[in-house]
Amino acid sequence: MNASTRTLLIAGPAGPIDVALDLPAGPVQGIGLVAHPHPLYGGTRDNKVVQTLARAMLATGYAVWRPNFRGVGATAGEHDHGQGETGDLRAVLVAAQADPLVPAAARSNLAFAGFSFGSFVLSRLLAQLPPAQRLTAPVILVGVAAQRFAVEDVSPGALVIHGEADDVVPLAAVLNWARPQNLPVVVLPGADHFFHRRLTHLKRLVVAHLVVAPLLASVPGLEPAELAAD
Repeated sequence: MNASTRTLLIAGPAGPIDVALDLPAGPVQGIGLVAHPHPLYGGTRDNKVVQTLARAMLATGYAVWRPNFRGVGATAGEHDHGQGETGDLRAVLVAAQADPLVPAAARSNLAFAGFSFGSFVLSRLLAQLPPAQRLTAPVILVGVAAQRFAVEDVSPGALVIHGEADDVVPLAAVLNWARPQNLPVVVLPGADHFFHRRLTHLKRLVVAHLVVAPLLASVPGLEPAELAAD
């Protein structure tokens, strides 16, 4: 993504996972994990939406891990329809929390983002995490692949962003997924699935969420568990 991007090979369930790591300009405030779109349709960690999500996290102090899914780049294994990819994401998260570049105080400050197929895989990972992490960490889902995959429910504070003119995942499919959760969806007028000419707007929305979400989580009366019960 930039001259300071580091590439790592992290041990995963099917072999090495090819990961890009970017560090913020200032002190590391937390760990960001970004999941990319469908690998069988050209999705990689270098997708422009994925990089936009990573830049938003960097701007707010997160060290950001962007793994390639199975069969992409130097990541071992073959496409596993989200099953093995979920285990790979968990392995990257565990490695990130043990990385000496991340101060101990920042290792529990997590943020997650996924684009398209990556949103499906990320939702599976989030469903496996302890409630304290799942309900308090900022979560950003973009172009949620709700039409083709059984995307898990997410925390009530998640930011869901979709393009009005998305011709890959119809907006109606995302609304049908979000409606039973009473989950708001932010719609960018005229935006397509890849947010061409809308990436700046996307980054602003994500930065704002990353700044505000931790504050809301600490406000009495706005605890995620209470929001979910309303």
